[in-house]
Amino acid sequence: MYRCAMPARPGSRAPQRALRALAASIAVFTATVGTALLPQTAQAQAAIGHRFFPAKALRGVLVVGVPPEVTLNGKSARLAPGARIKDANDMVALSNTIAGQKLTVHYTVDISGLLMDVWVLNSVELANKPWPSNYKEASEWAFDAANQKWTKSSWW
Repeated sequence: MYRCAMPARPGSRAPQRALRALAASIAVFTATVGTALLPQTAQAQAAIGHRFFPAKALRGVLVVGVPPEVTLNGKSARLAPGARIKDANDMVALSNTIAGQKLTVHYTVDISGLLMDVWVLNSVELANKPWPSNYKEASEWAFDAANQKWTKSSWW
C-alpha cells in the first residue's frame, strides 16, 4: 500500500486541473464577497408608519358582528374562510376581539365577493387621502404603489 502521493508524470494534466479548480473557487469567492460588499439600494418606502397596500385595496368602515358576519359601509358582508384582519400595528386581530367596534379599514375582496384581507388603519394611513371606496373610483384614479398615493386623473 502506497500512502504518499505519486509524483506527477510528465505530460500529466493533474496540475492543470488543480489550477483550474483553484481559479474557479477564487472566482466564486470573489463574486460572493464582492456582491455582499456592494452598497444596498434602499427599498421604496412610504411614510413612516404607513404599510404597503395593493392597488385593489379599497377604504371602508367595518363593524364586525358575529363572525363571519360583518357590516361594511353600512351593508352586510361576510369574511372569507381564512380571512386575515390586521390591526393598526400590523398584528393579526381575531374577529371576536374587534366585534362591535366601528373601524376605518382598507380591504380586499376575493373572487366570490367575500372579504379576504382587512387592515385596520392607523393615524398615518388615515391621513392618506384620497383613497377609493369603490371599484368605480379605483378604475378612474391613478395609483402610485411606491408612495401609496391615489390621484384623481384629470383626463377622465
